[in-house]
Amino acid sequence: MEKYYLTTAIDYVNGAPHIGHAYEKILTDIIARHYSQRCDDVYFLTGTDEHGIKIQKTAAERGITPKELCDENSRKFIDAWKALDIDYNRFIRTTDDDHVNTVQKIFKKMVEKGDIYKNSYQGLYCAGCESFLSEKDLTEDGLCPHHLKKPELVSEENYFFRLTKYKDAIIKHIKENPDFIVPSFRANEVLNQLEDIQDISVSRSKSNVQWGIDVLDDKEQSIYVWIDALSNYITAIGYDTENPSEKFKKLWPADVQVIGKDILKFHSIYWPAILLSLDLPLPKHIFAHGWITIDESKMSKSIGNVIAPVDVLKNFNMENADAFRFYMAASAPCGKDGNYSDDDFKEKVNAHLANSMGNLLNRTLSMLVKYFDGEIKEDFKVSASNELVEGSMSLLKTAVGKINIVKNNFDNFEIAEAAQEIIDLTDITNKYVTDNAPWTLAKENKMTECGQVLTTVLDVMCIISSLIYPFCPNIAKDMANQLSFDHKTKLDNLTFDNIKTGKIIEKNDIHPVFLRLDSEFADKSAKK
Repeated sequence: MEKYYLTTAIDYVNGAPHIGHAYEKILTDIIARHYSQRCDDVYFLTGTDEHGIKIQKTAAERGITPKELCDENSRKFIDAWKALDIDYNRFIRTTDDDHVNTVQKIFKKMVEKGDIYKNSYQGLYCAGCESFLSEKDLTEDGLCPHHLKKPELVSEENYFFRLTKYKDAIIKHIKENPDFIVPSFRANEVLNQLEDIQDISVSRSKSNVQWGIDVLDDKEQSIYVWIDALSNYITAIGYDTENPSEKFKKLWPADVQVIGKDILKFHSIYWPAILLSLDLPLPKHIFAHGWITIDESKMSKSIGNVIAPVDVLKNFNMENADAFRFYMAASAPCGKDGNYSDDDFKEKVNAHLANSMGNLLNRTLSMLVKYFDGEIKEDFKVSASNELVEGSMSLLKTAVGKINIVKNNFDNFEIAEAAQEIIDLTDITNKYVTDNAPWTLAKENKMTECGQVLTTVLDVMCIISSLIYPFCPNIAKDMANQLSFDHKTKLDNLTFDNIKTGKIIEKNDIHPVFLRLDSEFADKSAKK
């Protein structure tokens, strides 16, 4: 695998980031970190969408310029992603000069190709969606199904994109590439939407929308959201209509574009059509994740259940975001909706990260120090001719087998499923310790057998630390340090024999990698 390029949707900066925004960024960051364990060149793009009527109106209400509002709110997203350890390569803003200039060139090229034309238009416009809706898109009461507001009837002269020109090509691509849209059950939704598509408006009159990118040869028109916002995926890596950068040539097409299910239509119909118009290949996968509810209720400002991700970290006095990242990523199967609740969050992360994984490492290292002064001896290592404790080789084979299972999960964007495989491996390893009772072996003076049990567990813990790294980078690094193991080891280089021989740890260097959220020590640690 030479490269891996992945993107998120860019967030609209008319407000602050909430837990739904965080879910998408966490998922994508976890995917990026996983592939960094398999590939040397991973490029992760995220950013903010900063043009349109909503920003124009909100800025006017506050008595500031649209750019000042964008600067203020994009900073909130940048700060939130930093707190959540989102390790992107570029944070693009659609007000960035390179993006603005390239979008103008893209629009002009599509005009010259005949794919964009000017026409008078009357339609139902939802400001919340930044989109024109048809009658069949609305609820029985004539409302936008997402914002539950009546769209405005708009009449103006706009530029239109010949979306219908590419209808058959997109249908053919979806049918011939069943993994283009993930999860696959979403493909039928898109194919149904394609049946009734019409050409779409790709500009707005300056008399209605001033805050946007000017059409180069028509300063009375602003380039409308889809060509502006969607093009960020190529402008950010150096696309140019005449002389694309070497970075673009290497990275495009994207390996996966991670989006919410509510904007799948725009990414699986509008975006492929724009790319086809530009004679560019389509992304390999469009991964549409589900929504996050709060205590089983949809997030809504009116009922006051919108949660800022940073507030979760503060409420639980967490020094880093690992527990939140793990919980969010594990909250929903591939493409399905998930739920967040404080009680479930505390219960799950305490059970999996503190009681199961953290405690397993802590007590195993403590026994290694107690019985062997922290030293791994050569005759503790398991081999076909040196399996002193039954089940040791079987556990190691299971652990190595989990690596390929988790890789396959990620290849299919089954992130929650991958997390469960790691927890299952931890549970199996805990059972191995209970079944073989190294403390009893030590009492019986079966020291080599005792050492083999501990070494086997620590070999598996090296694998667990690698597999959990994308979810919990801080915990994984702490685990690896206590194991004297290189946390940057590529997944393909993990074996039955990961723990080195010799002294690996001192008693004073052993500490819990994750404290229970309700523990007295966790509270004290956070308050220091």
